[in-house]
Amino acid sequence: QVQVVESGGDSVQPGGSLRLSCIASGSGSIFGINTMGWYRQTPEKERELVAVIYRDGSIKYADSVKGRFTISRDNAKNTVYLQMNSLKPEDAAVYYCNYGDPYRSVWGQGTQVTVSS
Repeated sequence: QVQVVESGGDSVQPGGSLRLSCIASGSGSIFGINTMGWYRQTPEKERELVAVIYRDGSIKYADSVKGRFTISRDNAKNTVYLQMNSLKPEDAAVYYCNYGDPYRSVWGQGTQVTVSS
């Protein structure tokens, strides 16, 4: 069994920064061979990929966040991070962490990010 828990969401002004964390826990986790991704969703938009990091360290970003967001992982701690800088109002969303390995896909409960003046 794998549990995925996000944290770090908050309210911030445009131009501000936040760092989200996601911990994958449980004896069933296979962090060394998994993929960890960040997604976001609003009532207006379908859930979309923000960033993903693979076991070999390769990374993909959505075009909308390139240069502003950075994804990283600490395999020893079974944790993935999303550093978000220069936040814009359109970045406001519920951010979800996803754990994937060859056998399963597990979602966290989401963490709310609000960007407003």
